[in-house]
Amino acid sequence: MFNRISSKFQTIFKQIRGQGRLSEKNISDSLRDVKLALLDADVNYRVVKEIVARTRQDVMGEKVLQSLRPGQQFIKVFHDRLVEFMTDPESELKLAHTPALILLAGLQGAGKTTAAAKLALWLKEKQKLSSLLVAADLQRPAAVAQLEVLGNQIGVEIFKGKGKSPLKIIGDAIKYAKSSKIGCVIVDTAGRLHIDEKLMEELRKIKDKYPPDEILLVLDAMTGQDAVNVAVEFDRQITITGSILTKLDGDARAGAAISFRSVTGRPIKLIGTGEKLTDLQVFDPERIVSRILGMGDIVSLAERAQETFDAADAEKWEKKWKKASIDLEDFRKQIGQLKKMGSWESIMGMLPAGMPDMEGGGDRIKRMEAILDSMSPLERENPVIINGSRRERIARGSGTTVPEVNQLLKQFKMMKKMMKKTKGLSEKLKIGGANWPLS
Repeated sequence: MFNRISSKFQTIFKQIRGQGRLSEKNISDSLRDVKLALLDADVNYRVVKEIVARTRQDVMGEKVLQSLRPGQQFIKVFHDRLVEFMTDPESELKLAHTPALILLAGLQGAGKTTAAAKLALWLKEKQKLSSLLVAADLQRPAAVAQLEVLGNQIGVEIFKGKGKSPLKIIGDAIKYAKSSKIGCVIVDTAGRLHIDEKLMEELRKIKDKYPPDEILLVLDAMTGQDAVNVAVEFDRQITITGSILTKLDGDARAGAAISFRSVTGRPIKLIGTGEKLTDLQVFDPERIVSRILGMGDIVSLAERAQETFDAADAEKWEKKWKKASIDLEDFRKQIGQLKKMGSWESIMGMLPAGMPDMEGGGDRIKRMEAILDSMSPLERENPVIINGSRRERIARGSGTTVPEVNQLLKQFKMMKKMMKKTKGLSEKLKIGGANWPLS
Protein backbone atom coordinates (compact mmCIF):
# COMPACT_ATOMS: atom_id res chain seq x y z
CA MET A 1 0.00 0.00 0.00
CA PHE A 2 1.36 3.41 -1.06
CA ASN A 3 4.86 1.98 -1.68
CA ARG A 4 5.50 4.25 -4.67
CA ILE A 5 4.80 7.53 -2.91
CA SER A 6 6.23 6.43 0.47
CA SER A 7 9.60 5.56 -1.10
CA LYS A 8 9.76 9.06 -2.62
CA PHE A 9 8.97 10.70 0.71
CA GLN A 10 11.60 8.60 2.48
CA THR A 11 14.22 9.90 0.02
CA ILE A 12 13.08 13.51 0.59
CA PHE A 13 13.12 13.08 4.37
CA LYS A 14 16.59 11.54 4.31
CA GLN A 15 17.88 14.61 2.50
CA ILE A 16 16.18 17.10 4.84
CA ARG A 17 17.40 15.23 7.96
CA GLY A 18 20.94 15.60 6.67
CA GLN A 19 20.74 19.40 6.80
CA GLY A 20 22.51 20.92 9.82
CA ARG A 21 20.06 23.81 9.77
CA LEU A 22 17.11 24.81 7.64
CA SER A 23 17.35 27.75 5.28
CA GLU A 24 14.87 29.27 2.88
CA LYS A 25 16.71 27.57 0.02
CA ASN A 26 16.73 24.00 1.35
CA ILE A 27 13.13 24.40 2.53
CA SER A 28 12.14 25.50 -0.99
CA ASP A 29 14.09 22.60 -2.52
CA SER A 30 12.42 20.07 -0.21
CA LEU A 31 8.96 21.49 -0.80
CA ARG A 32 9.54 21.38 -4.56
CA ASP A 33 10.32 17.66 -4.22
CA VAL A 34 7.24 17.20 -2.02
CA LYS A 35 5.09 18.95 -4.61
CA LEU A 36 6.40 16.75 -7.43
CA ALA A 37 5.85 13.60 -5.35
CA LEU A 38 2.25 14.58 -4.62
CA LEU A 39 1.53 15.43 -8.25
CA ASP A 40 3.06 12.13 -9.35
CA ALA A 41 0.73 10.45 -6.83
CA ASP A 42 -2.22 11.94 -8.76
CA VAL A 43 -3.22 14.31 -5.96
CA ASN A 44 -5.46 17.16 -7.10
CA TYR A 45 -3.34 20.17 -8.16
CA ARG A 46 -5.27 22.66 -6.01
CA VAL A 47 -4.87 20.39 -2.98
CA VAL A 48 -1.12 20.07 -3.63
CA LYS A 49 -0.73 23.86 -3.77
CA GLU A 50 -2.61 24.30 -0.49
CA ILE A 51 -0.67 21.57 1.34
CA VAL A 52 2.69 22.96 0.18
CA ALA A 53 1.72 26.56 1.02
CA ARG A 54 0.53 25.63 4.53
CA THR A 55 3.65 23.55 5.16
CA ARG A 56 5.92 26.37 3.98
CA GLN A 57 4.14 28.86 6.23
CA ASP A 58 4.52 26.67 9.31
CA VAL A 59 8.11 25.55 8.58
CA MET A 60 9.31 29.12 8.10
CA GLY A 61 8.24 29.93 11.64
CA GLU A 62 10.95 30.74 14.16
CA LYS A 63 10.16 27.67 16.31
CA VAL A 64 11.04 25.25 13.50
CA LEU A 65 14.03 27.13 12.08
CA GLN A 66 15.74 27.36 15.46
CA SER A 67 14.87 23.83 16.55
CA LEU A 68 17.70 21.47 17.58
CA ARG A 69 16.32 18.96 15.04
CA PRO A 70 14.91 21.14 12.24
CA GLY A 71 14.73 18.27 9.72
CA GLN A 72 12.54 16.24 12.04
CA GLN A 73 10.38 19.28 12.71
CA PHE A 74 9.89 19.75 8.95
CA ILE A 75 8.66 16.16 8.66
CA LYS A 76 6.30 16.61 11.62
CA VAL A 77 4.81 19.80 10.16
CA PHE A 78 4.23 18.11 6.78
CA HIS A 79 2.72 15.05 8.50
CA ASP A 80 0.33 17.24 10.50
CA ARG A 81 -0.75 19.21 7.42
CA LEU A 82 -1.57 16.02 5.51
CA VAL A 83 -3.60 14.69 8.45
CA GLU A 84 -5.45 18.01 8.66
CA PHE A 85 -6.38 17.96 4.97
CA MET A 86 -7.71 14.39 5.21
CA THR A 87 -9.61 14.71 8.51
CA ASP A 88 -13.35 15.32 8.64
CA PRO A 89 -15.39 15.67 11.88
CA GLU A 90 -18.32 13.87 10.23
CA SER A 91 -16.42 10.68 9.44
CA GLU A 92 -18.41 8.33 11.69
CA LEU A 93 -21.42 6.44 10.35
CA LYS A 94 -24.64 8.03 11.53
CA LEU A 95 -27.30 5.35 11.89
CA ALA A 96 -30.11 7.12 13.72
CA HIS A 97 -33.13 5.04 12.70
CA THR A 98 -34.23 1.48 13.37
CA PRO A 99 -33.73 -0.07 10.99
CA ALA A 100 -31.05 2.28 9.66
CA LEU A 101 -30.90 2.58 5.89
CA ILE A 102 -27.59 2.70 3.98
CA LEU A 103 -27.56 3.18 0.22
CA LEU A 104 -24.40 2.13 -1.58
CA ALA A 105 -23.91 3.89 -4.91
CA GLY A 106 -21.11 3.81 -7.46
CA LEU A 107 -19.95 2.88 -10.91
CA GLN A 108 -19.47 -0.70 -12.06
CA GLY A 109 -16.12 -2.18 -11.16
CA ALA A 110 -15.61 -0.15 -7.99
CA GLY A 111 -16.39 -3.15 -5.77
CA LYS A 112 -19.84 -2.07 -4.61
CA THR A 113 -21.38 -5.51 -4.07
CA THR A 114 -18.33 -6.79 -2.18
CA ALA A 115 -18.30 -3.56 -0.15
CA ALA A 116 -21.93 -4.21 0.84
CA ALA A 117 -21.00 -7.63 2.26
CA LYS A 118 -17.89 -6.25 3.98
CA LEU A 119 -19.97 -3.48 5.56
CA ALA A 120 -22.56 -5.96 6.81
CA LEU A 121 -19.83 -8.10 8.39
CA TRP A 122 -18.13 -5.03 9.88
CA LEU A 123 -21.42 -3.86 11.47
CA LYS A 124 -22.04 -7.37 12.77
CA GLU A 125 -18.58 -7.83 14.33
CA LYS A 126 -17.61 -4.29 15.33
CA GLN A 127 -20.95 -2.63 16.08
CA LYS A 128 -22.94 -5.74 17.08
CA LEU A 129 -25.62 -4.63 14.62
CA SER A 130 -27.62 -7.08 12.50
CA SER A 131 -28.01 -6.27 8.82
CA LEU A 132 -30.15 -7.15 5.83
CA LEU A 133 -28.44 -7.07 2.44
CA VAL A 134 -30.81 -5.88 -0.27
CA ALA A 135 -30.13 -6.88 -3.88
CA ALA A 136 -31.43 -3.81 -5.72
CA ASP A 137 -28.91 -3.89 -8.58
CA LEU A 138 -31.11 -5.25 -11.35
CA GLN A 139 -28.86 -3.99 -14.15
CA ARG A 140 -25.92 -6.39 -13.72
CA PRO A 141 -27.15 -9.99 -14.12
CA ALA A 142 -24.64 -11.50 -11.71
CA ALA A 143 -25.06 -8.89 -8.96
CA VAL A 144 -27.91 -10.65 -7.13
CA ALA A 145 -26.20 -14.04 -7.27
CA GLN A 146 -22.89 -12.53 -6.10
CA LEU A 147 -24.55 -10.84 -3.13
CA GLU A 148 -26.28 -14.09 -2.22
CA VAL A 149 -22.97 -16.00 -2.21
CA LEU A 150 -21.26 -13.32 -0.11
CA GLY A 151 -24.18 -13.14 2.31
CA ASN A 152 -24.02 -16.89 2.89
CA GLN A 153 -20.28 -16.64 3.60
CA ILE A 154 -20.76 -14.09 6.38
CA GLY A 155 -24.06 -15.36 7.75
CA VAL A 156 -26.10 -12.28 6.80
CA GLU A 157 -29.60 -12.54 5.31
CA ILE A 158 -30.19 -11.45 1.70
CA PHE A 159 -33.43 -9.84 0.53
CA LYS A 160 -34.04 -10.36 -3.19
CA GLY A 161 -37.67 -9.30 -3.37
CA LYS A 162 -40.00 -9.71 -6.28
CA GLY A 163 -40.59 -7.57 -9.34
CA LYS A 164 -38.39 -5.34 -11.46
CA SER A 165 -38.65 -2.12 -9.48
CA PRO A 166 -35.78 -1.27 -7.07
CA LEU A 167 -38.18 1.05 -5.23
CA LYS A 168 -40.58 -1.79 -4.47
CA ILE A 169 -37.77 -4.15 -3.46
CA ILE A 170 -36.32 -1.57 -1.04
CA GLY A 171 -39.74 -0.76 0.42
CA ASP A 172 -40.49 -4.44 1.01
CA ALA A 173 -37.01 -4.92 2.51
CA ILE A 174 -37.55 -2.11 5.03
CA LYS A 175 -40.89 -3.59 6.08
CA TYR A 176 -39.30 -7.01 6.46
CA ALA A 177 -36.41 -5.59 8.51
CA LYS A 178 -38.83 -3.82 10.86
CA SER A 179 -40.90 -6.94 11.42
CA SER A 180 -37.76 -9.04 11.93
CA LYS A 181 -36.13 -6.47 14.23
CA ILE A 182 -33.06 -6.17 11.98
CA GLY A 183 -30.84 -3.19 12.84
CA CYS A 184 -29.66 -2.03 9.43
CA VAL A 185 -30.71 -2.32 5.78
CA ILE A 186 -27.83 -2.14 3.29
CA VAL A 187 -28.92 -1.55 -0.30
CA ASP A 188 -26.69 -2.55 -3.19
CA THR A 189 -27.99 -0.17 -5.88
CA ALA A 190 -27.41 -0.41 -9.62
CA GLY A 191 -24.12 0.76 -11.10
CA ARG A 192 -23.21 1.92 -14.58
CA LEU A 193 -20.06 2.00 -16.68
CA HIS A 194 -20.27 5.79 -16.48
CA ILE A 195 -22.48 8.46 -14.90
CA ASP A 196 -25.76 8.93 -16.78
CA GLU A 197 -29.09 10.55 -16.11
CA LYS A 198 -30.96 7.25 -15.83
CA LEU A 199 -28.68 6.13 -13.00
CA MET A 200 -29.02 9.42 -11.13
CA GLU A 201 -32.78 9.53 -11.57
CA GLU A 202 -33.13 6.06 -10.07
CA LEU A 203 -31.01 7.07 -7.06
CA ARG A 204 -32.96 10.32 -6.59
CA LYS A 205 -36.26 8.41 -6.53
CA ILE A 206 -34.94 5.97 -3.92
CA LYS A 207 -33.58 8.81 -1.80
CA ASP A 208 -36.83 10.82 -1.97
CA LYS A 209 -39.12 7.90 -1.15
CA TYR A 210 -36.91 6.28 1.52
CA PRO A 211 -34.62 8.94 3.07
CA PRO A 212 -31.43 7.05 4.01
CA ASP A 213 -29.25 7.48 7.07
CA GLU A 214 -26.19 7.25 4.83
CA ILE A 215 -25.52 7.47 1.10
CA LEU A 216 -22.05 6.01 0.69
CA LEU A 217 -20.28 6.26 -2.65
CA VAL A 218 -18.07 3.24 -3.33
CA LEU A 219 -14.93 4.29 -5.19
CA ASP A 220 -11.89 2.46 -6.55
CA ALA A 221 -8.84 4.08 -4.93
CA MET A 222 -6.62 2.97 -7.80
CA THR A 223 -8.35 5.34 -10.22
CA GLY A 224 -6.88 8.38 -8.43
CA GLN A 225 -8.34 11.74 -9.41
CA ASP A 226 -10.96 10.04 -11.59
CA ALA A 227 -12.48 8.64 -8.38
CA VAL A 228 -12.59 12.14 -6.88
CA ASN A 229 -14.19 13.59 -10.03
CA VAL A 230 -16.86 10.87 -9.93
CA ALA A 231 -17.55 11.75 -6.28
CA VAL A 232 -17.97 15.45 -7.12
CA GLU A 233 -20.61 14.60 -9.74
CA PHE A 234 -22.49 12.13 -7.51
CA ASP A 235 -22.49 14.65 -4.67
CA ARG A 236 -23.80 17.40 -6.95
CA GLN A 237 -26.72 15.28 -8.08
CA ILE A 238 -27.73 13.19 -5.04
CA THR A 239 -25.73 14.63 -2.08
CA ILE A 240 -23.64 11.76 -0.73
CA THR A 241 -22.75 11.55 2.98
CA GLY A 242 -19.34 9.99 2.45
CA SER A 243 -17.34 7.32 0.70
CA ILE A 244 -16.01 3.80 1.01
CA LEU A 245 -12.62 3.74 -0.71
CA THR A 246 -11.95 0.22 -2.00
CA LYS A 247 -8.78 -1.53 -3.25
CA LEU A 248 -6.56 0.68 -1.10
CA ASP A 249 -4.20 -2.27 -0.66
CA GLY A 250 -3.37 -2.08 -4.37
CA ASP A 251 -2.98 1.71 -4.48
CA ALA A 252 0.69 2.66 -4.72
CA ARG A 253 0.07 6.40 -5.09
CA ALA A 254 -2.64 7.56 -2.62
CA GLY A 255 -3.99 10.36 -4.82
CA ALA A 256 -7.67 9.65 -4.09
CA ALA A 257 -7.13 9.23 -0.34
CA ILE A 258 -5.30 12.56 -0.04
CA SER A 259 -7.55 14.60 -2.36
CA PHE A 260 -11.03 13.31 -1.55
CA ARG A 261 -12.06 15.35 1.47
CA SER A 262 -10.58 18.68 0.28
CA VAL A 263 -12.16 18.44 -3.18
CA THR A 264 -15.58 17.01 -2.31
CA GLY A 265 -16.10 18.38 1.19
CA ARG A 266 -17.23 14.88 2.19
CA PRO A 267 -15.47 12.34 4.42
CA ILE A 268 -13.99 8.97 3.57
CA LYS A 269 -15.76 6.81 6.14
CA LEU A 270 -14.42 3.33 5.48
CA ILE A 271 -11.62 1.75 3.46
CA GLY A 272 -11.16 -1.65 1.85
CA THR A 273 -7.67 -2.98 2.58
CA GLY A 274 -7.70 -6.43 0.99
CA GLU A 275 -9.71 -9.13 -0.76
CA LYS A 276 -11.01 -10.84 2.38
CA LEU A 277 -14.49 -9.90 3.61
CA THR A 278 -12.92 -8.92 6.93
CA ASP A 279 -10.69 -6.35 5.18
CA LEU A 280 -12.73 -3.24 5.93
CA GLN A 281 -11.55 -0.54 8.32
CA VAL A 282 -12.60 2.85 9.60
CA PHE A 283 -10.69 5.54 7.71
CA ASP A 284 -8.10 6.90 10.15
CA PRO A 285 -6.13 9.82 8.63
CA GLU A 286 -3.31 9.52 11.19
CA ARG A 287 -2.66 5.89 10.31
CA ILE A 288 -3.03 6.41 6.56
CA VAL A 289 -0.64 9.39 6.55
CA SER A 290 1.91 7.34 8.52
CA ARG A 291 1.78 4.70 5.78
CA ILE A 292 1.97 7.30 3.01
CA LEU A 293 5.11 8.78 4.57
CA GLY A 294 6.71 5.36 5.05
CA MET A 295 6.35 5.40 8.84
CA GLY A 296 4.28 2.22 8.98
CA ASP A 297 1.14 1.50 11.00
CA ILE A 298 2.12 -0.52 14.04
CA VAL A 299 -1.20 0.19 15.80
CA SER A 300 -3.20 -1.50 13.02
CA LEU A 301 -0.72 -4.37 12.96
CA ALA A 302 -1.14 -4.95 16.71
CA GLU A 303 -4.93 -4.73 16.43
CA ARG A 304 -4.98 -7.26 13.60
CA ALA A 305 -2.79 -9.62 15.62
CA GLN A 306 -5.05 -9.20 18.66
CA GLU A 307 -8.09 -10.16 16.55
CA THR A 308 -6.34 -13.10 14.88
CA PHE A 309 -4.42 -14.83 17.65
CA ASP A 310 -6.42 -17.14 19.94
CA ALA A 311 -5.93 -16.04 23.55
CA ALA A 312 -5.73 -19.58 24.93
CA ASP A 313 -3.17 -20.66 22.30
CA ALA A 314 -1.18 -17.48 22.91
CA GLU A 315 -1.04 -18.24 26.63
CA LYS A 316 0.17 -21.80 25.99
CA TRP A 317 2.83 -20.50 23.60
CA GLU A 318 3.89 -17.93 26.19
CA LYS A 319 4.41 -20.59 28.86
CA LYS A 320 6.31 -22.87 26.49
CA TRP A 321 8.45 -19.94 25.30
CA LYS A 322 9.46 -19.08 28.87
CA LYS A 323 10.40 -22.71 29.54
CA ALA A 324 12.11 -23.05 26.14
CA SER A 325 9.98 -26.15 25.59
CA ILE A 326 8.39 -25.39 22.22
CA ASP A 327 8.58 -27.98 19.45
CA LEU A 328 8.11 -27.83 15.69
CA GLU A 329 4.37 -28.43 16.05
CA ASP A 330 4.11 -25.20 18.08
CA PHE A 331 6.21 -23.48 15.43
CA ARG A 332 3.85 -24.76 12.71
CA LYS A 333 0.78 -23.50 14.55
CA GLN A 334 2.28 -20.03 14.97
CA ILE A 335 3.02 -19.81 11.24
CA GLY A 336 -0.62 -20.73 10.60
CA GLN A 337 -1.74 -17.93 12.94
CA LEU A 338 0.53 -15.47 11.16
CA LYS A 339 -1.01 -16.38 7.80
CA LYS A 340 -4.48 -15.61 9.16
CA MET A 341 -3.46 -11.98 9.59
CA GLY A 342 -3.48 -11.48 5.82
CA SER A 343 -1.02 -11.49 2.97
CA TRP A 344 2.68 -11.05 3.71
CA GLU A 345 2.62 -7.87 1.63
CA SER A 346 -0.19 -6.36 3.74
CA ILE A 347 1.71 -7.17 6.96
CA MET A 348 4.93 -5.68 5.58
CA GLY A 349 2.95 -2.60 4.51
CA MET A 350 2.24 -1.85 8.16
CA LEU A 351 5.92 -1.82 9.09
CA PRO A 352 8.04 1.34 8.78
CA ALA A 353 10.28 1.87 5.78
CA GLY A 354 13.89 0.94 6.39
CA MET A 355 13.12 -2.42 8.02
CA PRO A 356 15.41 -5.32 6.96
CA ASP A 357 14.72 -6.56 3.43
CA MET A 358 11.89 -9.06 3.75
CA GLU A 359 11.01 -9.35 0.05
CA GLY A 360 9.80 -12.83 -0.76
CA GLY A 361 8.98 -13.50 2.88
CA GLY A 362 5.54 -14.81 1.96
CA ASP A 363 7.06 -17.48 -0.32
CA ARG A 364 9.59 -18.42 2.35
CA ILE A 365 6.81 -18.91 4.89
CA LYS A 366 4.89 -21.14 2.46
CA ARG A 367 7.98 -23.29 1.92
CA MET A 368 8.62 -23.51 5.67
CA GLU A 369 5.02 -24.57 6.21
CA ALA A 370 5.33 -27.22 3.48
CA ILE A 371 8.45 -28.61 5.16
CA LEU A 372 6.72 -28.77 8.55
CA ASP A 373 3.63 -30.40 7.02
CA SER A 374 5.83 -33.09 5.46
CA MET A 375 7.16 -34.12 8.84
CA SER A 376 5.43 -36.78 10.92
CA PRO A 377 3.87 -35.74 14.25
CA LEU A 378 6.71 -37.60 16.01
CA GLU A 379 9.34 -35.65 14.04
CA ARG A 380 7.71 -32.31 14.85
CA GLU A 381 7.52 -33.28 18.52
CA ASN A 382 11.12 -34.53 18.68
CA PRO A 383 13.26 -32.88 15.93
CA VAL A 384 16.49 -34.57 17.12
CA ILE A 385 15.40 -37.80 15.40
CA ILE A 386 15.41 -36.14 11.97
CA ASN A 387 18.49 -37.76 10.41
CA GLY A 388 19.80 -37.58 6.84
CA SER A 389 17.33 -40.02 5.27
CA ARG A 390 14.39 -38.34 7.02
CA ARG A 391 15.55 -34.96 5.73
CA GLU A 392 15.64 -36.30 2.18
CA ARG A 393 12.11 -37.68 2.55
CA ILE A 394 10.81 -34.37 4.03
CA ALA A 395 12.40 -32.40 1.17
CA ARG A 396 10.81 -34.65 -1.47
CA GLY A 397 7.42 -34.51 0.21
CA SER A 398 7.44 -30.73 0.54
CA GLY A 399 8.84 -29.95 -2.92
CA THR A 400 11.85 -28.24 -1.36
CA THR A 401 15.54 -29.11 -0.98
CA VAL A 402 17.56 -30.73 1.79
CA PRO A 403 19.49 -27.46 2.41
CA GLU A 404 16.15 -25.71 3.03
CA VAL A 405 15.15 -28.41 5.53
CA ASN A 406 18.54 -28.05 7.20
CA GLN A 407 18.14 -24.27 7.37
CA LEU A 408 14.72 -24.51 9.05
CA LEU A 409 16.04 -26.97 11.64
CA LYS A 410 19.06 -24.76 12.26
CA GLN A 411 16.85 -21.68 12.76
CA PHE A 412 14.64 -23.61 15.15
CA LYS A 413 17.67 -24.81 17.14
CA MET A 414 19.02 -21.25 17.38
CA MET A 415 15.62 -19.98 18.55
CA LYS A 416 15.54 -22.60 21.32
CA LYS A 417 19.00 -21.50 22.48
CA MET A 418 17.89 -17.86 22.45
CA MET A 419 14.88 -18.72 24.63
CA LYS A 420 17.12 -20.28 27.27
CA LYS A 421 19.45 -17.29 27.35
CA THR A 422 16.81 -14.54 27.36
CA LYS A 423 13.90 -15.30 29.64
CA GLY A 424 12.50 -11.77 29.42
CA LEU A 425 12.58 -11.59 25.64
CA SER A 426 9.10 -13.02 25.20
CA GLU A 427 7.49 -9.84 26.48
CA LYS A 428 9.53 -7.70 24.11
CA LEU A 429 8.56 -9.76 21.07
CA LYS A 430 4.87 -9.93 21.91
CA ILE A 431 2.35 -8.18 19.65
CA GLY A 432 -1.36 -8.68 20.06
CA GLY A 433 -1.06 -11.20 22.88
CA ALA A 434 1.28 -13.63 21.12
CA ASN A 435 4.96 -14.00 20.33
CA TRP A 436 5.85 -14.03 16.67
CA PRO A 437 7.43 -17.25 15.44
CA LEU A 438 9.81 -15.49 13.05
CA SER A 439 11.09 -12.86 15.48
